[in-house]
Amino acid sequence: MTTVRRRALAAVALAVAASLAATACGGGRSGSGSGTGVGPSPVKAFDINPVPRDRVKEGGTLRWGLTELPTQWNLNHVDGNLAEVKKVIDALMPAAFRTDEKATSAPNTDYVTDARVTATNPRQVVTYTLNPKARWSDGKPITWQDYEAQWKAMNGHNPDFHVAATTGYQDIASVVRGRDDHEVLVTFQSPFSEWQSLFWPLYPKSTNATPDAFNTGWLNRIPVTAGPFKFASFDQTAKTTTIVRDDRWWGDRARLDKIIYRSLASDSLVGAFTNGELDVFDIGPSAPDYARAKNAKGAVIRQAAGPDFRHFTFNAESPALSDLRVRQAIVLGLDRAAITRSDLQGLGWNSVPLDNHLLMNTQVGYQDNAGELRKYDPAKAERLLDAAGWRRASPTRQKGGKELTIRFVIPSGLQLSKSEAELAQAMLRRIGVTVTIQSVPSDDFFSKYVVPGNFDIAPFSYIGTPFPVSSSYGTYADKVKGSGGKVQWNANFGRSGSPAIDAAMKKASSDLNPVRARDDANEADKLIWQEVNVLPLYQRPQNWGVKAALANIGAPGFYTLRYADIGFTR
Repeated sequence: MTTVRRRALAAVALAVAASLAATACGGGRSGSGSGTGVGPSPVKAFDINPVPRDRVKEGGTLRWGLTELPTQWNLNHVDGNLAEVKKVIDALMPAAFRTDEKATSAPNTDYVTDARVTATNPRQVVTYTLNPKARWSDGKPITWQDYEAQWKAMNGHNPDFHVAATTGYQDIASVVRGRDDHEVLVTFQSPFSEWQSLFWPLYPKSTNATPDAFNTGWLNRIPVTAGPFKFASFDQTAKTTTIVRDDRWWGDRARLDKIIYRSLASDSLVGAFTNGELDVFDIGPSAPDYARAKNAKGAVIRQAAGPDFRHFTFNAESPALSDLRVRQAIVLGLDRAAITRSDLQGLGWNSVPLDNHLLMNTQVGYQDNAGELRKYDPAKAERLLDAAGWRRASPTRQKGGKELTIRFVIPSGLQLSKSEAELAQAMLRRIGVTVTIQSVPSDDFFSKYVVPGNFDIAPFSYIGTPFPVSSSYGTYADKVKGSGGKVQWNANFGRSGSPAIDAAMKKASSDLNPVRARDDANEADKLIWQEVNVLPLYQRPQNWGVKAALANIGAPGFYTLRYADIGFTR
């Protein structure tokens, strides 16, 4: 089970500034097919079986397995900010930029023929030249007005737009028309080095016009597209989403006729793949599923160094975890190294725990910022709990007549989460904390539990982007006041933060010097560690089960898949 916290998707993170991304995100990697030095054997930066378009068959249907059938298809909305939504939307919607396997970004020329900083004094100005052929599926051209509307919806000025994050957009002073409708002038009120992270995906002006359109216009609907594929249908009974080739697409014609995304419980996906019912699915870090998929007839495993990490999120608004000392004690009472070894056993992957929220341990600038929370120390955990007033009882600590019980919520059907919960349960029992494991339907895990804060601890993965600080900002940003004064945490599912963390992350994303930017990011990470919002476990390998005949799809790393090129080899 994964979720996306990108740039706005947001996301979690792995480099520090657009100027730094190619170096930091490519740290230890030297290109396609080259080793990274991760783990006991070399791992590719990406593994997608790249094949020239003229060697890919025309036609065919790709059956793609997902872990859930989303309801919110606005990827910029907090509820739609999911990896499974991204896998569909990337085939349908515009993106101003794309990245290669080293996380080097370049304009996505199907939509933007050129984009560059054209002024820095007195303010940073970025000029986008739009592809005049680009149109929405309703026939309207893609113009500067779509960019302006998205900025206004995403900049945080109106909290009724339930955005995943405002990062970058909140730094823009204006978005105006240039010499014609296909030139966009974006002026920043303060420097923003990760400006290439903005406007992907881009939604039409109609989506961003009002809070109602933004929040509800894409609920169980995909009303308009602008990609090599277009939306065809939902089947709620079969739990499928079908997209088909858009013959009005102005770019390279899609090789596939259609893609059918099928939602299944996590433990059912590998069975459907081995039975020949699916052509591709993201295995995740499950050794049993990895072994089963590896032995599937006519299939291969494509594995790459992922910009992703596995973690536990702590809900600081839950009564049991509202005291920072309790959260810190639980971290000390969890043996992350043992959990990491258990999760990654059988995958041939580096089993070193991750001690940074923003940079992977293979990247330039990575450092251990966990401090005293890095080491498994049950004795110190007990002292912290004593200081917090939770006294030893048998078997559970008590305070004011209440027991210290933690609700660990997991998605049903995912053995990895079940194993993590059981390990945590056994470890925390040693320090007098009772863990109750609540298994919930995988389709409900985010929408009914993680997003509304209906949990104490929840395990999942954050999917990284080439713009880690800006994409991570929403994950750790402090609360804001919505309409009526109601507190909103947006994409911060841990529901803890501080003005100091906000300021430190802002500094990291605005510094144009890459060395200082790395230092700034690490200073921000030190503050995040002490707050105990997200507890990193390990860098997550990407493991995809793929039919051997498939080309241009698999474990992408930082690479942006070209959906028009995906297909079956001749």
